[in-house]
Amino acid sequence: MPVIPAHLTRNGGMPPARELERRLLSGETLLAESDDHLLEVVGILESYGEVLDAYSINLIFQAERQFLNPFPLFKYLNGDPSPARIWRNLNHDRINFEYAEYCMKTMLWHGTGGLDAYLDSEAFAASCTAIIARKRRRDPLLALLDPLFPAFLPELIRTAATTHALGQFWRVMSDLFLDLARAERDGSVRSIAAVVDFIQAGLVAAAAEPITYAVELDGERFWVLPPEAGLTFLMDVAVPYVEAVFLRGTPFFGTVSFNAQAQQISPDQSRFAYGALFADPLPTMGAGIPPSLLMQDMYRHLPAALHAWYLQRSRGEGDIRVKICCSFQKSMFCVTNAAINGMMPHPLASTDPAHQAANHAHVQAWADRLVSSRTDCLAAAPMPGMPAMTVPAAESSSPALA
Repeated sequence: MPVIPAHLTRNGGMPPARELERRLLSGETLLAESDDHLLEVVGILESYGEVLDAYSINLIFQAERQFLNPFPLFKYLNGDPSPARIWRNLNHDRINFEYAEYCMKTMLWHGTGGLDAYLDSEAFAASCTAIIARKRRRDPLLALLDPLFPAFLPELIRTAATTHALGQFWRVMSDLFLDLARAERDGSVRSIAAVVDFIQAGLVAAAAEPITYAVELDGERFWVLPPEAGLTFLMDVAVPYVEAVFLRGTPFFGTVSFNAQAQQISPDQSRFAYGALFADPLPTMGAGIPPSLLMQDMYRHLPAALHAWYLQRSRGEGDIRVKICCSFQKSMFCVTNAAINGMMPHPLASTDPAHQAANHAHVQAWADRLVSSRTDCLAAAPMPGMPAMTVPAAESSSPALA
């Protein structure tokens, strides 16, 4: 069994799949309406937007300026290898770009969606061949490696393409979350429903934005993700990102056994449930927990109001990164809610039976997927001093740290 049984880490009741369906089909939000939830979600998304801005800049820098660099020692410096910058980097006075790479590798490994399909195409293989041929002319190390390991350089180019695509995706999401915070301060966003609608509108507006990527070698431009590939923001990057990072994820060391005989990790990647919507916040900042890097980054950018709110609860500063993780999960349910609504086949108000059936099938698939996630965080927080509801172990089969 997991190190921490799942039922011991729940903070309240978990709505059944049919209740999740009802909320989505009736236009309700998954996350309950409350002033605290609004403060948490908007505040944490503002912090997340600042962090994603840095992640996006660095990922695009790596893909464009560190392309096929066998020893990218300064890849986190964004082209500024000054002594002061290196010193801050060594002292960890910086953004943890390792988490951005973790998300990229998770997307690369799970390989879902249109981006991965293009990376398996003959057109991409032809682009790799042309790029490698040009790169080998002036790089003796790559000229030596390519004949010995013919799949090595194409895999590095595949990694660079995923890195750049994720950087473009996060560029859009960073701007969206920072715009949300400004809208809340202006008074145009005053509820969780308004938050979901704002995010949905942003996703829909960016849905058809093209995802392209080119590198320059010896003064010549080579396309890695050309416009002709027809890759777009929503279906080819956003949806695979949700699948890989929000839902599937990867198991964390120290939380489940990696021993094949223990059979704690499914051999089927499609059944993985270790993503952001399934994770137990309690082990945050523990060894081997990659999202701890993100929680630290968001801690450095917390809005003052949210920071003060955290200090008034539980252990104050002592468990603040765990509380950040809890708020982050709530915000990601809002983002998921917006994505589900945005991909609804037909308007919810439609009276056409065929439209209603299509909407129901869409919502049912999502509800069945989310029912074992951390839906205990969706209810409004209990009043101080009130005990949290307990959930019998039989009601949840997900690992304690997903």
